[in-house]
Amino acid sequence: MSKTYNRLKELWHEHLDLGRDPDPNISFRDSGLSSVDAVAFMREVNRDFGLSLSTDDCDKFSTLGELAQLIEARRAG
Repeated sequence: MSKTYNRLKELWHEHLDLGRDPDPNISFRDSGLSSVDAVAFMREVNRDFGLSLSTDDCDKFSTLGELAQLIEARRAG
């Protein structure tokens, strides 16, 4: 996995109390993440990575693996 994914996984554990590692291929909804937790998590992701992903951007991914790819593309571009 990428450094970005590994950092997202750390944030997952720091800010979400789901008791397990995230699966990079399972949707946030299927992993038990509520919409309230998802919004709070995205705030932390934006803060940590210096981004400003909007709710529209959130429609571009549904898994932690896809979020890592989106972040890497934003940082590269």
